[in-house]
Amino acid sequence: MTLPPTQLGLVFGGASGEHAVSIRSAATVLAGLRGGANAGRYGVSCFYIDEQGRWWPPAVAQRVLNGDPVPELSGAADPAGASLPAGFRGLPEGALEVEVWFPVLHGPNGEDGTIQGLFTLMQVPFVGSGVLGSAVGMDKQAMKAAFAAAGLPQVPYLSLDASELQADSEGLLKQIETSLGYPCFVKPANMGSSVGISKAGDRAALLAGLQVAAALDPRLVVEQAVRARELECAVLGVRQLRASVLGEIRFDADWYDYETKYSEGLSHMVIPADVPEALAEKARSMAIAACRAVAADGLSRVDFFYDDSSGELWINEINTLPGFTSQSMYPMLWQASGLPLEDLVHELVLGARESFAQRHHLRGATA
Repeated sequence: MTLPPTQLGLVFGGASGEHAVSIRSAATVLAGLRGGANAGRYGVSCFYIDEQGRWWPPAVAQRVLNGDPVPELSGAADPAGASLPAGFRGLPEGALEVEVWFPVLHGPNGEDGTIQGLFTLMQVPFVGSGVLGSAVGMDKQAMKAAFAAAGLPQVPYLSLDASELQADSEGLLKQIETSLGYPCFVKPANMGSSVGISKAGDRAALLAGLQVAAALDPRLVVEQAVRARELECAVLGVRQLRASVLGEIRFDADWYDYETKYSEGLSHMVIPADVPEALAEKARSMAIAACRAVAADGLSRVDFFYDDSSGELWINEINTLPGFTSQSMYPMLWQASGLPLEDLVHELVLGARESFAQRHHLRGATA
């Protein structure tokens, strides 16, 4: 007896600075869900969240993925001509038939526990970490505190609040210069894809970077810059986490900013990374420890700094909904580890069901 296909809901876009990246990631995930054996396993409905946070049904979502004009979005009006308010106002047609949600959302309002909370309230399985893991993994201050508590090595950093910049900018600049020196990186705590990040080599650049980051998030992180190679590791699983081979990002720019990250030809990946096997094994172990430190499961990409002259390895950050574009490391790392795209997305859906069953089992045990 052939079972009917599982109905998946692929949701993408989102009210964040990584909206465009999400669309590109969704196209790759959709190809995997509709390719190979998955064509008979899954029926996929796509749902688009516009930059104002409004949800749109599959007909609109597919046109967005195709790059076609979507008059409804420019008018932002309902069929009766009334203006649609920003933000979530209910699920669009077809959403209640979804059996498993597959969010392909990066940054705030998608990777930070908000949509995970919605799916949790709906009591429907979803791919990726739950509310806690998503929220802690998204906020760089909380993430770094969790890593520190787990004893994971990090480059020197300071956690700051934008109010400190307003209250005493001179004092704050002196504190950063004394603690970290130059060069240093300034980051908003709750953005991804290098959005809002700047490198400062002097006081003027530091002040400008703090102002840019503070305009995006009141919580800020400043890190000491180190001369290091950038390594990445993909993690997959729920109860049993497993780590991929390592990859390395190489680029000619001063640092790995948004333009370098998402522009053809400005960076390239070396997979597997050319590092000693003992170092690779250490990084894989640290990647799994990082996931456990922030309560992440399902999928994550953990990034490292590696100084090959001293052998030092520092954990940089975790991404609980990493990019899935044609240039993204996460699916490429698993491809190199023997797990092609179609199998990878299938395992992610299975993991969503496993995580859902585990959460409900624990609730039932305490009822």
